[in-house]
Amino acid sequence: MSGMGKRTADILERFGQRVRDLRKEQGYSQENFAAACGLDRTYVGGIERGERNVALRNIEVIAETLGITLSELMAGL
Repeated sequence: MSGMGKRTADILERFGQRVRDLRKEQGYSQENFAAACGLDRTYVGGIERGERNVALRNIEVIAETLGITLSELMAGL
């Protein structure tokens, strides 16, 4: 994998872990969180595993569902 690809995978994994951690902190199951976001559960699972390159619109929906800003969602990535 090229250097660029490695960095991309790394950010996807870090973002997915951040979403998972925040979801769990708020007591959402993956299924309930996906429903609250209006996303498919398998899609959310793919995000959390770092398999999905999430569209900006969906990142915004995730932040809104968690009740945080985009900056807060991205903190520490």
